[in-house]
Amino acid sequence: MKMNFWKKGCTLAAMMAITVGAQAKVVMNSLFNHHCVLQRNANVPVWGTANDGEKITVTFNGQTVSTVAQQGKWMVQLAPMKAGGPYEMVVKGDNTLTLTDVLVGEVWLCSGQSNMGFPLRSLRPIGNNATLASLLQEAQTLSQIRQFKVPLGKAIPQPLEDVKGKWTVCDSLTAKDFSAVAFFFIRDVYRHLKIPVAIINSSYGGTQCENWLDRALLETDADMQKIITNYEKALRDFPTKLEEYAAKEPALWVKFREDSANAVAQNKPLPRKPAAPTSPSERGGVGGLYNSMIKPLVPYAIKGVIWYQGEANSSRGKEYRKLFPLLIGNWRQQWNAPELPFFFVQIPGWKNHFPEMKEAQLLTWKKTPNTGMAVAFDADDTLDVHPGNKQPIGERLALIAKALVYKEKIEYSGPVYESFVATKDDAIELTFSHIGGGLVAKDGAELKDFTICGSDKVFVPAKAIIKGKKVLVLSELVKKPVAVRYGWRLCPQGNLYNVEGLPASPFRTDVD
Repeated sequence: MKMNFWKKGCTLAAMMAITVGAQAKVVMNSLFNHHCVLQRNANVPVWGTANDGEKITVTFNGQTVSTVAQQGKWMVQLAPMKAGGPYEMVVKGDNTLTLTDVLVGEVWLCSGQSNMGFPLRSLRPIGNNATLASLLQEAQTLSQIRQFKVPLGKAIPQPLEDVKGKWTVCDSLTAKDFSAVAFFFIRDVYRHLKIPVAIINSSYGGTQCENWLDRALLETDADMQKIITNYEKALRDFPTKLEEYAAKEPALWVKFREDSANAVAQNKPLPRKPAAPTSPSERGGVGGLYNSMIKPLVPYAIKGVIWYQGEANSSRGKEYRKLFPLLIGNWRQQWNAPELPFFFVQIPGWKNHFPEMKEAQLLTWKKTPNTGMAVAFDADDTLDVHPGNKQPIGERLALIAKALVYKEKIEYSGPVYESFVATKDDAIELTFSHIGGGLVAKDGAELKDFTICGSDKVFVPAKAIIKGKKVLVLSELVKKPVAVRYGWRLCPQGNLYNVEGLPASPFRTDVD
């Protein structure tokens, strides 16, 4: 059959378009881009996408490695390197990519909910802490510090291939958007090591621990299956809740305006505006953020993890005792690093931060190898779920890293309760680890926030006295005491520290 020239030309053009479209360019995963930092002294996987069968060659810092793309994907591995840079990375296939200003140093993953995401620009300096202005001035000299920001994830059933994030070089403008906790952490690590240091910031406000781990682990664990059951029930119930809210919304706004007027007249804080309920899947649902914000980062070479989360699980402290270690093990398994350093923040005081959550975090630290915990209840007042004083929190995490990872001989924790004995004098004697240079009551005051009980389990305020390396607790109201608690309330007010200025964690001797 004959074809006129116009039709033939169109057909050839269409065929050429199809052929060109099928020849996908070599693409790097977004973790590998200008200004990225690669982990020193470790094998470094580098990966991306290309045509099936396409030969890919990566040249970097004196190394050249090649592979062939399969099923549209490729990956090579660079041998361990010393810290240094900046270097260029050249990736050659059917096309050539050149990445500039690539450094080799330390890479830490920071994750959790809003207190980890809390940006440096929102800092509220307290006491002798640095002001934001002075920090931004210093940031201009910290170009070897970098942040890779992972976009907020979604509730998806399968892991993403690429988070499509972006690397940022620290300076007086970009530092404002760094995680404040992570900034103080890596700044101190940088000061200690004097080599490039980076954070991969994968955090999302209001999220629960179960959002961040592989759902399959919960499905196969009898104790954890109820989390999925409750989540799926909440999904089914959500449309009804939305309808109920819509029916009540006009009346809610009338009441809001009345309450607002009364608040203004009485010079009181305004009430919260009415808001429609949000879907249980709003912040990833069970396993959603693992799929969209953690799994896509694997196997990027990292040194360790810092974690600040627990507020959204605060009412489920006993469950968190198992849930949190499960997450730590999950991430370590994904990175094929059974001893991957995992350091975290014990949530501070607030009106809904129950002591059982702080206990769950303390027990996780004590029972899980190569973890560390930064106590934070003294870092700010108790009026805000987002304490603005992030400097001591980041610096305490850095102390842990410097001691456990970088082997500096320093004390990195406040006193940690270990054991007790009842004395003949109707007192309880407490033993602690991490006493450093000695136990002290902060500001020279008497120890406070200790309670004690007898066999009736009725706790009363107690007198606590430092006796060398131990603390003696007693009360005239209690004979033959059986248990002691410290800081055991929503907003701890304890003042037991070591000489190094690090606070003791809240605890109870009667752990159930």
